[in-house]
Amino acid sequence: MTTPLALLRAELTARDLDGFVVPLTDEHGSEYVGAYAQRLGWLTGFGGSAGTAVVLRDTAAIFTDGRYTLQVREQVDGADWQFVSVPEHSVAGWLADHALPGGRVGYDPWLHTRPWVEQARAALAGRGTELVAVEDNPVDAVWADRPLPSPAPLAVHPDALAGASSAAKRAAVADWLAEQGADAVVLTALDSVAWLLNVRGEDVAHTPVARGHLLVHADGTADLFVAPEKLTDAVVQHLGNAIRTHDYAALGSALSGYAGKRVAVDLDRSAAAVAGALEAGGARLLARRDPALDAKARKTPAEVAGHRAASSRDGAALCRFLRWVEAEARKGGVTELSAAAKLLEFRQATGLLRDTSFDTISATGAHGASPHYRVDEASNAPLLPGQLFLIDSGGQYADGTTDVTRVVPVTEASAEMRDRFTRVLRAHIAVATALFPPGTVGAQIDAFARRPLWEAGLDYAHGTGHGVGAYLSVHEGPARLAPPNYPGGGALEPLAAGMILSNEPGYYKPGEYGIRIENLLLVEKRAAAGGDLPLLGFETLTFAPIERQLIDTALLTADELSWLDTYHRRVLDVIGPALEGEDRAWLVSKCSALG
Repeated sequence: MTTPLALLRAELTARDLDGFVVPLTDEHGSEYVGAYAQRLGWLTGFGGSAGTAVVLRDTAAIFTDGRYTLQVREQVDGADWQFVSVPEHSVAGWLADHALPGGRVGYDPWLHTRPWVEQARAALAGRGTELVAVEDNPVDAVWADRPLPSPAPLAVHPDALAGASSAAKRAAVADWLAEQGADAVVLTALDSVAWLLNVRGEDVAHTPVARGHLLVHADGTADLFVAPEKLTDAVVQHLGNAIRTHDYAALGSALSGYAGKRVAVDLDRSAAAVAGALEAGGARLLARRDPALDAKARKTPAEVAGHRAASSRDGAALCRFLRWVEAEARKGGVTELSAAAKLLEFRQATGLLRDTSFDTISATGAHGASPHYRVDEASNAPLLPGQLFLIDSGGQYADGTTDVTRVVPVTEASAEMRDRFTRVLRAHIAVATALFPPGTVGAQIDAFARRPLWEAGLDYAHGTGHGVGAYLSVHEGPARLAPPNYPGGGALEPLAAGMILSNEPGYYKPGEYGIRIENLLLVEKRAAAGGDLPLLGFETLTFAPIERQLIDTALLTADELSWLDTYHRRVLDVIGPALEGEDRAWLVSKCSALG
């Protein structure tokens, strides 16, 4: 049987290309993409959510970060592919070392940003290699059973949940355009379009967005480019006369009609093809940050209230699950897949679950050491005595998006497991209790988390936290808690009141177990008695017990123990009223004081 790699190489030869770059994204720069855009997975077998492949005539490489070090080697054939780690190595740098001198390397301008194109072109120039924009993607030409884009209709997201109308949001963008001296701005990020128009969709699993581009004008009107079948009567009425609608494929021709106009584009977050079409049509390009990015991240009071309601509901479902898995796993017969299905069942019982917010990471034993492990029928393992079981999951509700990780022992845990778990807990508490002045960036908070691990010669190869949307993407920019050079950026973004971020330090021992403790946090204004500085801090939004059997209290300071006991009292206050009988009795026992 001819492999996808062989099919692509044959297609490249027919097109006189010596190589091609295949990123895991779509025309909107999305992290999570529809099935039609899963080109990297089709080509390599890799099932992670971030990565890039480069195919040359005689070699091929797949680039992933530390979250996928184990997973990529399990899923991708090492006989055909080199495994390259980022950020230690870049695609452009690798091409500069491996591309055929004088050759031609292709890329899809709808799947790369202009800065990436410029970096790759500069890297290849030293070898005399040409970087070539293709008109149609060669992967699509050989992917015989490639799915079609989703036909699911748009849905209205109520203003009461959004906390502001689309008209008010567009008016703010119009004011911003006036400040920039711009006539229009192109928005291509799917969550920006959904947020600005107060609509949601079903085109991407786990993320309630729909494929569409938006041009917003200085008068507050806009042009939406979306498949016509997505426009229900309710959505058309919601959009009103100020939003003109066009077929999704009409964007390119529309961009060519802005001759002499000043058009803002976020070059770091939009496809190179967008900027190219505007310039080809004679528009004056203004490189500006997506104006929805920061506004979307700073949640409205209505969105914060909605998240609190969603988190309480979701926490109760998680507590029911944790009691269930504690009782059933020791009996035998529970597997990673059956555990994930049971947790989904508890969430669905709320009657308000729209979707999970990502593929549940249900990982026991050695699988837990892969931070983004995704169970399937082939990898499904039973929960066995002596193992740690890690469950990282979340729900999409109309009023909020959740993301939470807990670890529980299957029967007894070793002294080493308890030591590592407690150090991760100390890292988690260090973030939860941090106070910091405005202007502090995520990289600084990330160091707070790592110190308790660094002191023992330990660390983890992923960020400490990511932004979370309001019934939108579970991974939302611009801010991130991560080392300064973390892939995808965001670590040097200032934290601001109203942002919701995750707090999820971890520890992973390859071949044995993984540990991660994750809650969501709200950035809020704080004050220090007698201090001079205005301050920010975090309010914990997620409520579920942290497994007491895994905590070595001798390693905790008095302040850390106090935080933990206070947190568990709050868990009982928030979740307790939603539980009855054995579920409530279990929660009471899990939340009793340790200090």
